[in-house]
Amino acid sequence: MPSTTTTRPYEVMIIIDAELDEETIRAAVERWLQLIESKGAQRGHVDFWGKRRLAYEIKHKTEGYYVVLQARAEPQAMEELHRVLSLADEVIRHKVLRIPEKVYGPPKTAGAAPVAESA
Repeated sequence: MPSTTTTRPYEVMIIIDAELDEETIRAAVERWLQLIESKGAQRGHVDFWGKRRLAYEIKHKTEGYYVVLQARAEPQAMEELHRVLSLADEVIRHKVLRIPEKVYGPPKTAGAAPVAESA
């Protein structure tokens, strides 16, 4: 199945300073999404997990605001996002991952029964 496009599915986990208000956090996430969209990416599912306790102290913080976003993009767009997140003062940690096609999209509900495959 050769494809003419080189876009790939990505997932980005971002831990933002929990001391910021929700409006500021959502505005920052929107800026980052617009950045990758300006580079040809397609926005995917965005999940605001909210404040969570960190497993260990990072940059003298014990809490972070977690955001997980997905996008279909060319590698250059995600490299630029990685660069911008590395420089952003409000970001405590981030990770950009290329994910398999089958896990791209909104999370499946935890209690859903698996679909039986026919033999």
